[in-house]
Amino acid sequence: MFESATFLIFIAASLALLLVPGPAVLYITARSVDQGRMAGLVSVLGVHLGTVVHVLAAAIGLSALVLASALAFTIIKYAGAAYLIYLGLRRIFGDNGDEPHSLKRESLNRIFWEGVVVNILNPKTALFFLAFLPQFVDPARGMIAGQVLVLGATFIVLGIITDGAYALLAGTAARWIRARPGFLDMQKYLTGGIFIALGLGAALAGSGRKG
Repeated sequence: MFESATFLIFIAASLALLLVPGPAVLYITARSVDQGRMAGLVSVLGVHLGTVVHVLAAAIGLSALVLASALAFTIIKYAGAAYLIYLGLRRIFGDNGDEPHSLKRESLNRIFWEGVVVNILNPKTALFFLAFLPQFVDPARGMIAGQVLVLGATFIVLGIITDGAYALLAGTAARWIRARPGFLDMQKYLTGGIFIALGLGAALAGSGRKG
């Protein structure tokens, strides 16, 4: 369904986004720090059930868009690339208040469902599926929904691995993290730089394709 080089680029881009702390990672980290590794891992499962919602929405939406207009699909791809660059610049120069925060203790069941909601409402995940994932969907190959589902499932597997690592590390280093509440101060530069690079890469890749 995908060329091996394209699929490897998708995996690399997914890992770049997943490894940068966003709302979901910060939620998972906070749960692990406050309630231990088990709470963190449960939150990971909830977060990625929320990701399934984004995958299904993208599969349905992009399929309908391609059927309606190839030009509209191309416009969406370039608009997504521009939005990535904008978010990167805003992340670097704007005021971002997403430091890890303390959460009150909850049951594992509640932590799971809170994780679902956190990622359904997570702009970073929505951004990935609306702005970046379309760069890897090729209408000429057909089965748009199938392509999105494969890419989405790959993203979820990678997310469970990377977020699970965050949960285990945060739970293990809980005392150290509590003593350094500002340890993610520099993350906005990393996040912004990655968004800008991905946006530029998406725009340049898209310019070499037919809509």
